[in-house]
Parts: sequence; structure tokens; C-alpha cells
Amino acid sequence: MYIVAFFVSLVLFKHLAKKEAFLNKDEVENIMIAGFLGLIIFSRIFSCLFYSDWRFYLTHPLHMFWPFEGGKFVGLPGMSYHGGLFGCVVGVYLYCKKKKFNALKVGDFAVAVVPFGYTFGRLGNFINEELYGRVTTSSLGMIFPGAKRFDTNLEWVKAVANKVGLEIVPNSYINLPRHPSQLYEALFEGLITGIIIYFIARPFFKKNNFKDGSAVGLYLILYGFFRFLIEYCRQPDADIGYVIALGEKSDNIALFQSFLNISKGQIFCLLMIIIGLIMMLIVNRKGNNNVKKYR
Repeated sequence: MYIVAFFVSLVLFKHLAKKEAFLNKDEVENIMIAGFLGLIIFSRIFSCLFYSDWRFYLTHPLHMFWPFEGGKFVGLPGMSYHGGLFGCVVGVYLYCKKKKFNALKVGDFAVAVVPFGYTFGRLGNFINEELYGRVTTSSLGMIFPGAKRFDTNLEWVKAVANKVGLEIVPNSYINLPRHPSQLYEALFEGLITGIIIYFIARPFFKKNNFKDGSAVGLYLILYGFFRFLIEYCRQPDADIGYVIALGEKSDNIALFQSFLNISKGQIFCLLMIIIGLIMMLIVNRKGNNNVKKYR
């Protein structure tokens, strides 16, 4: 799905660049490759340092990219979106600096098409039955065969099972329906974000003489906003739990208990929103003659 996402983004980037007479075919391909390499490298590093045993990986850095475990090929189990975003920015910026391109303008083109490719990454999570959501009694709930099962002796498990019509077998374990949060993310962080930037924001920015970098700022705000909200439906990593737990209840990460319980992913999303707002203010501040206009 990473490969599919790459080629979808590449095709759309080429189309947009050709349509607006910006960059040639080879330049677009090189920019995409630089961004993709940065994404793979840093998404793995962030996953190891922020969502795994960082002490082990700091003392065994080569294991971050060692695709074998116990004599079996396991690939790279664990990739961080926020790390991938950082790596993509680094890769594209370094390439643009080398070629003396306007990095902000290149970024505006990229964020108009990348969300459409990103959609496939989340579909990959769905297919792999990973990063699934919290337990729910909503009609949107789905059973993920590989998801963690729960002790049927627990009262909350009985209550959920009874509400959705699942048979309870005493002294056993049961698989409960969960939010398909991967699909929520594919829709909102991918398709809807891409549609807003490509079809609504870009024409508006051109018409009103917004400066280069405005679309990048908007992307950070939109993605951060959508992801922050969807995180309430997505179960935090069991070994991490909540970074901030101010709700009256925070003992069961499998259930939504309070809007005041904040995950590590939500912290990163808040930082994205803040950076996006600051970026839009800076590039569009009055008297800013150092950044070329959007078009």
C-alpha cells in the first residue's frame, strides 16, 4: 500500500505540475523519491523511539531497519505517520535546496496530492487488521478477527456483548466489535483533506494572493484536526496508554471514557495544528516580501 500510495501521489503530482507549468517530469519524480525515502527512514525511527522500547533501539540502532526477528522475515513492523511527515519534509527540502527550487511552492503542490495517496496507507492498516479502533456498540462497529479478546467475566464486557447481541460464554474470552478507525482516517485525513486543499483551498489562495506555503500550513491544520478527533475512536497502544489522563475514568483504553484523556498521537496532532497556524501567519504576514506569491 505504501507503493500504491507513492504511485498515486506521483501521477497526481505530475498532472498538477504539467497543468500549471511547474517542474518537469524528471524533477517531479526526483522530488517524490526524496520525500518517499525520508518518509520511510524517519517513520521507522520515530516508531522505534516514540512507540517502542527506545532504550533498546538507542543502544542497538541497526535493529531499527533489521527486517528479521527470530530467524523470520518480519519487514519493518511499526511506522509512525508523524515521523514520516517529518522525514518527507526533510527529504523534499534538501532536494529543493540542492536544485534551488522554491521549497514552499513545491510543498504546496505536494500536499494537494499526497492525501489521496495516503488513503491507501490506511486501507493497508485495515487489511492488516492493525491500528483498529476502540470497542463500540455503534452500528459502525466491526469484528476484527485478530483483535484482542476480553474476559467474559468482566461486567463491561457483558454489557457491550448484550447490547450488540453477542452470546456470552462464562469463563471464556470474546471478540467485541470495534470502530474501523483506519477507514475513518482514510476518509477524513485522506480523501476529504485532499479534496479541500486541491479543489477549494488552492483556487481560493490563488484568487486572494496567498503566499507560497499557505497550503502546507492548511494541510497541517486539517490533518491534525481530523486525526485528533479520530484518535478518540482509535485505541492507544497498550504499552503507552494515555499521555494525559484528566478524565474521571482512564482505566480502560479499550473504551472511550473521556475527552480529557489524551494519547501521544493527539499530542503530535496538536503540535501539527499549532505549527500550521504559525506557518500560515508567517508566510502571509503584511510586508512579507521574502516569499513569492502562491502562483
